[in-house]
Amino acid sequence: MLQLKVNGQPRQVDVAPDTPLLWVLRDTLQLTGTKYACGQALCGACVVHVDGVPARACLTPVSAVAGREITTIEAAHQSRVGRAVQAAWRKLDVVQCGYCQSGQIMSAIALLGRQRKPTDSDIDDALSANLCRCATYQRIRAAIHEAARSLA
Repeated sequence: MLQLKVNGQPRQVDVAPDTPLLWVLRDTLQLTGTKYACGQALCGACVVHVDGVPARACLTPVSAVAGREITTIEAAHQSRVGRAVQAAWRKLDVVQCGYCQSGQIMSAIALLGRQRKPTDSDIDDALSANLCRCATYQRIRAAIHEAARSLA
């Protein structure tokens, strides 16, 4: 049994230590907001926070995060920054198909958690590994600026 702390709750999981965190979240814990897309840590759909830092859940072995704080999109609203980002996403109607949005939002929350007034370049750098097939990049950037303004 591995001990995890997911969204502030202690959880025990009986899985192989090399099981990707993504499958533990989705299949074992039924937290399906984190998405599977490429399975190679190339697209960002699976971004979660581990101790506040963005991590690719598709390639992170669950044993590597045992005892650490894991935050998924399901708990993003629990922080002031998370609420601001989600409100900006809704206000600016960022989502098109929505598949990549949980990863985009988690990456945006991490960015604004460390830098409250990011430039376009900062945003582009922080989200460069988050792909959006619908190409809503301009709306994503605008929403991050909107969230930053609301946090000021």
